Amino acid sequence: MAKYRQNLPQLANRTFLSDGGMETTLIFHEGIDLPHFASFPLIATLEGRQQLKEYYVRYLTIARQSGTGFILDTPTWRANPDWGKLLGYGPEALRAVNEDSIALLLELRQEFETPETPCVISGAIGPRGDGYKAGRMEAGEAQAYHAAQVESFARTDADMVAAYTMNTVEEAIGIASAAKAARMPCMVSFTVETDGRLATGTALGEAIERVDDATGGSPAYYMINCAHPTHFMQALKKGEKWLDRVYGVKANASAKSHAELDESTTL
Repeated sequence: MAKYRQNLPQLANRTFLSDGGMETTLIFHEGIDLPHFASFPLIATLEGRQQLKEYYVRYLTIARQSGTGFILDTPTWRANPDWGKLLGYGPEALRAVNEDSIALLLELRQEFETPETPCVISGAIGPRGDGYKAGRMEAGEAQAYHAAQVESFARTDADMVAAYTMNTVEEAIGIASAAKAARMPCMVSFTVETDGRLATGTALGEAIERVDDATGGSPAYYMINCAHPTHFMQALKKGEKWLDRVYGVKANASAKSHAELDESTTL
């Protein structure tokens, strides 16, 4: 049974930490080869699972020492049909990866969770295409596309699902709608360009408001990820109502644009 699915503790006005850029860390700091920027194949081997555990433990240790909560996101940002096909994974193999990823995080929660450090298990979902380039799906198509991954998490003890690096309103609506249909709490995290807008030109506040309008406010909360603070701070300083829906950030350390980062071979 999912421990926090009905009552997410990060909504209770307390600090939660999470990891900070899994694929970037594993590739550039650990020297691990991740074809197509996908970490989920590591689940398939004992060596890979150990590499993932060691990655998570660094952050979990900080959370315990600091007395904060922790959100454990699965390594499944690329575990969708398009990227899975490129890596030789069909629907059943992807389902197994999603389920095995939750099992791994449940082991870590059992080891590290304390009353001061509640650990939320979150199924991570990424965009169908490149997180730094605008997708082209309509909301209904996006819902149908991402439903299998959402439902695979819903069948496990995952507490929630988290849509990261969303760069279009339509795909965010689709994932939020799929989560709503599966009765899974959902977080939506947008990424923005250097001007603080989505790759489509949509303002961050407008994107959040449109997702809420289309889904009846079903996302539990929103975040911003894969963007440097200087790219989105101006939007946050406006003090508008939609800011009440933003609960966290996973910022880039680099102030480079997404186009520049795509061409970078070093950090």
